[in-house]
Amino acid sequence: MAKSPENEHPQKAFGWAARDNSGILSPFDFSRRENGNDDVTLKILYCGVCHSDLHIVKNDWGVTTYPVVPGHEMVGLVTKIGSNVKKFKVGDKVGVGVIVDSCKNCENCQQDLQNYCPKAVFTYNSPNFDGTKTYGGYSDFMVVHQQFVLQIPENLPLDASAPLLCAGITVYSPMMYYGMTQPGKHLGVAGLGGLGHMAVKFGKALGLKVTVISSSTRKQAEAINKLGADFFLVSSDPEKMKAAIGTMDYIIDTVSAVHPLVPLLGLLKLNGKLVTVGLPEKPLELPIFSIVKGRKLVGGSDFGGIKETQEMLDFCGKHNITAEIELIKMDQINTAMARLANSDVRYRFVIDVANSLSK
Repeated sequence: MAKSPENEHPQKAFGWAARDNSGILSPFDFSRRENGNDDVTLKILYCGVCHSDLHIVKNDWGVTTYPVVPGHEMVGLVTKIGSNVKKFKVGDKVGVGVIVDSCKNCENCQQDLQNYCPKAVFTYNSPNFDGTKTYGGYSDFMVVHQQFVLQIPENLPLDASAPLLCAGITVYSPMMYYGMTQPGKHLGVAGLGGLGHMAVKFGKALGLKVTVISSSTRKQAEAINKLGADFFLVSSDPEKMKAAIGTMDYIIDTVSAVHPLVPLLGLLKLNGKLVTVGLPEKPLELPIFSIVKGRKLVGGSDFGGIKETQEMLDFCGKHNITAEIELIKMDQINTAMARLANSDVRYRFVIDVANSLSK
């Protein structure tokens, strides 16, 4: 007979979980494994609220196993290390992102691309290799294999660093892989949410000219005056879109709603690159004519591997880059999820876990 979540492992844990596709979260008792020889235990101080958390708690993708404790953008302090752990020590500022384990042996793992490992273990709603289930960062502590723990630069505030573990790496990785890094080139950022605002910050740090592409002018002042974008293009304005045709070298598309790709492809120069990182619930139409006539590339990208994620964090430390956040208490999470569904957040909710998680 299967054990209850509270009795699967020796260590008692506490968090907030959704029990059904209403997506409503409430207090939840469960358990974590003991700290093994290769493990790091961290006290979770802050956890970002990713749009995928909303999809999972509502079972939008049809893969949710309830109860589910979301959260894969967590930062905190090391409280215990195993005998084989040399890279971390008690008291270190660390983070954990989207995955907590992988096979470690496949071709992808050998290239530090654990995020593409066919047997990757996701931070929550995923089977562990021991047959138990993973629970995420909307909780008090976590035990993680040392290979999947990341060092947070000392100069960065922990609360605003949490979203770097998913939103940050999800745009940084394709920008590096697809060469969207050449100073002076023109980068378009479609969608100005949790991912998009990080793409703007990375683009400016890399010396790119950055245009935000959005469906309304609602965020125009913030995009330019706060985030540092050079231009703001309203995609619902036909005249402005026509004037911008053929002006961009790259576009990173962070939009998670169903949307047409033809207008974005039209903005690209010859040999331009459109890379999508948003995850719409329905397939998008790919207009081959628009690609062929401009020798354009349409690509996609997932979050990055552990080595690249650490490189991204170090880059953020060097350039003093963090996310723009709204700090909330744990008991505000359901309101935050409702606001997130309506794109009403500037630009990432972060839960103050340590100061608000209580029974």
